[in-house]
Amino acid sequence: MPAPRKYPDELRQRAVRLYRESDSKPVIKRLAEQLGVHPEALRNWIGQDEADHGERFDRPTTTEAEEVRRLRKENAELRRGPHGIPVR
Repeated sequence: MPAPRKYPDELRQRAVRLYRESDSKPVIKRLAEQLGVHPEALRNWIGQDEADHGERFDRPTTTEAEEVRRLRKENAELRRGPHGIPVR
């Protein structure tokens, strides 16, 4: 079970939208302070949104990251074997 998120999804989406819709890009630190979030969190959200929109290629998209997590979980289950016993 994943850990609960510190910030609600609505806040994350709103923060990224505010940044993207600004004519002159605001300073991330200042915008983060106005929204009450950590600047690095906002920077990560913006970077992930850019990756999801094909604007940067130095990180996986959300879909790709979810697929990697799913495959790792599936791999771990297969390694455990049919009765939960580790397979060598």
